[in-house]
Amino acid sequence: MAERHDIHVVPHDHEGWLVRRENQDEPIGNYATQAEAEEAGRTIAKEEKVELFVHSHTGQIRDRSTYGHDPRNIPG
Repeated sequence: MAERHDIHVVPHDHEGWLVRRENQDEPIGNYATQAEAEEAGRTIAKEEKVELFVHSHTGQIRDRSTYGHDPRNIPG
């Protein structure tokens, strides 16, 4: 089974936002605004059926969305 690489939207050097795959150093893209980065990250996460983590300016996770693989076992 292929290793999953969840997608993270993170602040970049107090200027702009990066979209990155978990455990990979090279960013997927660099965006001027968090909204642009979040939109790009969401598209990638949906295509790859992984989770999207959106971080705040302080680096804390402020939003999390699951696409295609929900680790929780909740019926309905």
